[in-house]
Amino acid sequence: MMAAAGAMPVPEVTRPCPVCGSGDESRVFAEARYDLAKLDSHAFASRKVPEYMHYRLVLCPTCDLVYASPVPSAEGLARAYDEAAFDSGEEAGCAARTYGRLLAGLVGGLADRGTAIDVGTGDGAFLGELAAAGFSTVIGVEPSAAPIAAAAERVRPWIRHGTFREEDFAAGEASLVTCFQTLEHLPDPAAFSRSAFRLLKPGGAVFFVGHDYRALPNRLMGRRSPIYDIEHLQLFSRRALGEMLRRTGFTSIDVRPITNRYPLHYWLKLAPLPMALKRRLCDAARATWLGRLQLPLPVGNLAAVGFKPADP
Repeated sequence: MMAAAGAMPVPEVTRPCPVCGSGDESRVFAEARYDLAKLDSHAFASRKVPEYMHYRLVLCPTCDLVYASPVPSAEGLARAYDEAAFDSGEEAGCAARTYGRLLAGLVGGLADRGTAIDVGTGDGAFLGELAAAGFSTVIGVEPSAAPIAAAAERVRPWIRHGTFREEDFAAGEASLVTCFQTLEHLPDPAAFSRSAFRLLKPGGAVFFVGHDYRALPNRLMGRRSPIYDIEHLQLFSRRALGEMLRRTGFTSIDVRPITNRYPLHYWLKLAPLPMALKRRLCDAARATWLGRLQLPLPVGNLAAVGFKPADP
């Protein structure tokens, strides 16, 4: 079902670079390309069919971030996410298992395994991975109602519906804060990173996953890469993501490319193909065992870890 253009958030707020604060907009990375009237209830959903639309994008010469300006208001974005559809439970489970394997190499360096907070948790698939890793308290924060309704009964009580607010938690409460493929959606990712720092106890860590616009697959596809999306208010590189963590207080920072594992039908869904052909291929793939075969591909995603320094 198509949504009315008025239901979609329009760009109205200009902003400096949301990582370093630079106001230099001389390097336009890409002019705006979107038609709000053509967006539907999946426009602000996770793992959707790409529309290849985006707001005006600027390249920051200071920290290497690509960011949108102007952008919709925070209130407009909150409404769009609250009303977004959800139909990607299978893919969410695949992502959770990938991040769970990465988590195994991180937890040994934590001060303890107390509270873990997953921001942008979707249907809470990763919350099960956190519980399995031994965290005593697991909390998910999700702005969209539909994925929470689709969550497994075990994890649904652990999910809080709404946008992330630092004041909903106690300073020094958390051992780990995670955020996967959500940093791009936040109006102020550096403010979120600072909040995560304050919520962590000394020796705690953040674990983020995001897109790398400088990765080879994204450079080859250009504006036909699915990372160029109306939802994405900024796009990171290894340098930009590391710079954000450094500027917000984290140490022992590690930013590296990762390989994602999804079914073939999902990779086809993201491919830069004509829409009619893509739909036929995806439908055919879902009907066969081959389409459900999970394939690991290095498609240009980054994992980042940073620690809050332990007390002397």
